[in-house]
Amino acid sequence: MSNQNGGKIVGALLIGAALGAALGILFAPEKGSETRKKLIAKSDDLTDGLKDKFKDLLAEAKREVETIKAKAQEMIETGQTKAESVRSK
Repeated sequence: MSNQNGGKIVGALLIGAALGAALGILFAPEKGSETRKKLIAKSDDLTDGLKDKFKDLLAEAKREVETIKAKAQEMIETGQTKAESVRSK
């Protein structure tokens, strides 16, 4: 893509964004203050949902770490037992 084509694309994106914003304001069914309240409520719901998902992922990660630690400890003990049996021969 040449520099000139890139400039055209960026210009078209900016014009599209401006037109979209203007149309959104013109055809908005509610006052801006009501829309902002709804957006804040939705973002709070989304944030709470993300927090819950993060907590679940964190708990799952902790369980996985504990499982891996237990397996590693088991492997260490098995290796030590084998090493001791080889030394004693």
